[in-house]
Amino acid sequence: MSELLNPDDFVIVRRRKKYRFAKFANAKNCFELNEWEKKAVDVVELGAGTAFFLVELARRYPEKTFAAVDVKADRLQRGAYEALEQNITNIVFIKARADQLDELFEKQSIESLWLTFADPFPRDRSARRRMTHPIFLKKYEALLQETGSFYVKHDNPAFFAWSLEQLVAENWHIRELSFDLHESELPNDYKIITSYEERWLDEGRKTNFARATK
Repeated sequence: MSELLNPDDFVIVRRRKKYRFAKFANAKNCFELNEWEKKAVDVVELGAGTAFFLVELARRYPEKTFAAVDVKADRLQRGAYEALEQNITNIVFIKARADQLDELFEKQSIESLWLTFADPFPRDRSARRRMTHPIFLKKYEALLQETGSFYVKHDNPAFFAWSLEQLVAENWHIRELSFDLHESELPNDYKIITSYEERWLDEGRKTNFARATK
């Protein structure tokens, strides 16, 4: 980790953000891309947001290693400080883009890769930016262990259906599937609620879920 930063040195339009970026920089479990030493981890959450979902998984499975990846440090720092407060030491938080995953982890090293409520990019012209596009699926395949699993949770039915189509077209096997995760009999670990889910579950919206392997 680099030297500690003074939040007042940041010039950001939204005043609250400068403190969040500084907190990320100051946390011992947070890393910029150039600070991270490429290594194997067991479980990765891509587009992790606040990463509270992964923090809870890390708490439940102290024998495994976890990495939360997101391009927005101001969100990641929330999960990072939650982990520090709970003394959860088997999780790290990395600021990086999805297309930089192969710079972060060793090939065929990841046991589980989670994609939770990614931006659906609904316009057709933006399809290549969707994180279930074949471009990204090939990266995931290269990083996952031979028996590894790719997990998708999403509230947007159109994006989820499109993602299933891409997985099948790329010869992934759908091992578990639900169009209403929290009313299913799937494992409770899958049902840990993310910060994003909390906003709309009370509105009656459903979580779609799939686990796929190669």
